[in-house]
Amino acid sequence: MKRLIAAVILLMLIGTFLLSYKGQSTEEHTGFTTHRVISHAMGAVDGLAYTNAREAFVNNYKKGSRVFEVDLMFTSDRHLVARHEWTESFTEQMQQEQVVGKEQGGKPWSYQQFKNTPIYGSYTPVDWNDVLDLLEKYPDAYVVTDTKEQDPAQIKQLFAQLTRQAQEKNPELLSRIVPQIYDEEMLRTLRSIYPYTSIIYTLYATEDTDDQIIRFVQQNDITAVTLPENRVSGVLVESLRQAGAVCYVNTINDLKAAADYEQMGVRGFYTDVLTEKELQKRSWLYALRP
Repeated sequence: MKRLIAAVILLMLIGTFLLSYKGQSTEEHTGFTTHRVISHAMGAVDGLAYTNAREAFVNNYKKGSRVFEVDLMFTSDRHLVARHEWTESFTEQMQQEQVVGKEQGGKPWSYQQFKNTPIYGSYTPVDWNDVLDLLEKYPDAYVVTDTKEQDPAQIKQLFAQLTRQAQEKNPELLSRIVPQIYDEEMLRTLRSIYPYTSIIYTLYATEDTDDQIIRFVQQNDITAVTLPENRVSGVLVESLRQAGAVCYVNTINDLKAAADYEQMGVRGFYTDVLTEKELQKRSWLYALRP
């Protein structure tokens, strides 16, 4: 009898968990959305964020990450590289100011400067071709683009170059490249270049209302929407789910905050440090707590 009671209690707890995390089972998701973690700027390495370095990718892959956001910018000679920004302050943050020199200011570097200047004196900077090499070497990995160019013409050139290089290396890689868009015009530009199968719409730069966003997602087959914390609500997350998109939140490095957002139906998170295993463990503990 005690075993029967224990079994019934266990089944009730499992049922409670499944109800609490509706929409979170991997059976309901495909492609990159089977994963909850998107490693922000390749994820942190040795506690250092925003590096976009090769070592960051490899380190976080070993920890279980399979989806990697990469910042992309043009060098002064029009090479596409993984860099968050060219500002003096960021160069100092990456401890590269002694190599590049103050005279560089906040201007874009040349390709050779970029490739020959280690990040924090130790980590390997990567260009877009290096990112494609990583996708070939790790066939279950995905890359989410964070294109830092703002001008529409620059954005078009960036995606044209990005797509061309992928097609020349291996057209199959395009199925594991997830463009991140910031507005409706960018989607039109993107689709004039290539029909990417997965697209993330990130909201930090838009002033559109929730209703406008939901309608845009529904009409354009958007795979996922990334919400800044100030736009997260259970109503919006559920409405987007009904419109066909899962929701991610950026950038979350706290497990309790992640669990709270999951309770609202959020699928996953851009993060510097959280892992899939930590999220899974925390989800169970959160659901089973009294």
